[in-house]
Amino acid sequence: MTPRLRRALGAAAALCCLWATTALAADAPPGAAAPLAVEFQRDVAPRLQVPAAERLAYAARLQGALDGAAVKIEAEQFIVLVDRAPKVQAALLFWGSAGHGWDYVGATPVSTGLPGSYEHFLTPLGVFKHSLENPDFRSEGTKNTLGFRGYGRKDLRIYDFGWVASPRGWGDGAMGELRLQMHSTDPQLAERLLGTPRSEGCVRIPAALNDFIDRHGLLDQDYQEALAAGTQFWVLRADRTVTASPGRYMVVVDTRRRERPAWSPAPARR
Repeated sequence: MTPRLRRALGAAAALCCLWATTALAADAPPGAAAPLAVEFQRDVAPRLQVPAAERLAYAARLQGALDGAAVKIEAEQFIVLVDRAPKVQAALLFWGSAGHGWDYVGATPVSTGLPGSYEHFLTPLGVFKHSLENPDFRSEGTKNTLGFRGYGRKDLRIYDFGWVASPRGWGDGAMGELRLQMHSTDPQLAERLLGTPRSEGCVRIPAALNDFIDRHGLLDQDYQEALAAGTQFWVLRADRTVTASPGRYMVVVDTRRRERPAWSPAPARR
């Protein structure tokens, strides 16, 4: 092979490599740099396509909430951020730490507390720890007297954050005690309405997001540490593929938007 031919082939290979890298970047889903971002785009629906500038703003708001609660996260892990603003109603999944920063994984519509009725609370703001002090359980898939499956279909996980102070959505609006949970909802009657306030104060999420968090153990840091010490838990499913960096926090904020952003449309427009 002559030197000229060798240089020509090398240039062609470099050009091919550059084209392939550019094509891959163009086809990559939002947040593809974060662990499980590709899987999120594949497995979770409905999804919200949050613009890059909005992701950065929410990441900054997330870190601000952690700083305000004096919670310092040093090891990279997953965390769920909920915007309870009535015009947003979204959960954004991030991965990172205080030192690394927060990488966006994906987002879905949710439903938070709708005030106006007895025993309906505003979903509280703050940083909430998912710990063994408030053990999770699984839905039985049963209907209430109104034919509503409040926890969704059978065997979906209910993430329990314990009793927390929250503003009552009835009467004088004074503070009360809410059992804060994150869970699925009735697949026929309520999941299609995610994206609007509907709950009694808990955070309702899509069944697909529930399954994704559960299957990958994204909020199971305390459970994993206890498993390593020999404790067994009936609530943990047998087919888990646990992430190497589980977290333990849900953070609730309120951006108080007056208009609904295009990336979080009302249910009828999705």
